[in-house]
Amino acid sequence: MNGNDEGAGRAAQSKRADARRNKETLLDAAAAVFVTSGVEAPVRDIAAEAGVGLGTIYRHFPTRADLIIAVYQHQVDACAEAGPALLATCTSPYAALGRWINLFVDFLVTKHGLAAVLQSDDAGFDTLHAYFLDRLVPVCAELLEAAGVAGEIRSDIDAYELMRGVGNLCIGADSDPRYDARRLVELLIAGLRRPH
Repeated sequence: MNGNDEGAGRAAQSKRADARRNKETLLDAAAAVFVTSGVEAPVRDIAAEAGVGLGTIYRHFPTRADLIIAVYQHQVDACAEAGPALLATCTSPYAALGRWINLFVDFLVTKHGLAAVLQSDDAGFDTLHAYFLDRLVPVCAELLEAAGVAGEIRSDIDAYELMRGVGNLCIGADSDPRYDARRLVELLIAGLRRPH
């Protein structure tokens, strides 16, 4: 391979990385707009938040459903990727679990209408729900196992059951200002600790 081929290869890689970053910026902007204005927010609001033209959004996501699905998957991926990073940087596996559960709660209570919109298409919703479980249950299981091995929590906790319990505590959190789902989830996570 000569120098020109290597340079062209690096330029192509750099272009792909830029495109990926731009798409992530667009998905983050869409998520922010969905949180404040709901999933029916005008696409021009998303374009303004992302600092791109309408054409850019439609080139990546021809329909609103395409955009909603991509935002949902992007948020699931961010939550999944946070687990190992928290394990590597937090003071203990239990602290990492607590921080990750907070991210999971943020995901659940701020997805404003994403699930409702997606449920109108049963097959699409089933696929996304499977994606959600496939990506997040193993991360939660890894955090639980690390905290269990460290002796910080009981070792008989099932990741799916815990996530389901957290999800149930989050139901209605966005429609009742007197209900603090995060506080109840913190109590649940505190209850996992081994008595000393």
